[in-house]
Amino acid sequence: MKEFVEYIVKNLVDHPDKVHINEVGGAHTIIIELGVEKSDIGKIIGKKGKTINAIRTLLMSVASRNGLRVNLEILEEEEEETEEASPPQE
Repeated sequence: MKEFVEYIVKNLVDHPDKVHINEVGGAHTIIIELGVEKSDIGKIIGKKGKTINAIRTLLMSVASRNGLRVNLEILEEEEEETEEASPPQE
């Protein structure tokens, strides 16, 4: 599943090198956590959520064939620590 999501997402975004996917599996449920560059979140969600809903529908189809349930979550990337730790400029 992880490779499937990775293939789709990396072909949608402007920064494919910044795509991070974590798969957490249970007995019958898989949670896929997706992290992308902040500027690419809109490309993944799409207008009115159509793109992310299409990805989720594809995932659910693949998962149901294997007797599983899947949940895709988009994680918001945190700012770099170096930017937060820099002192204010006068």
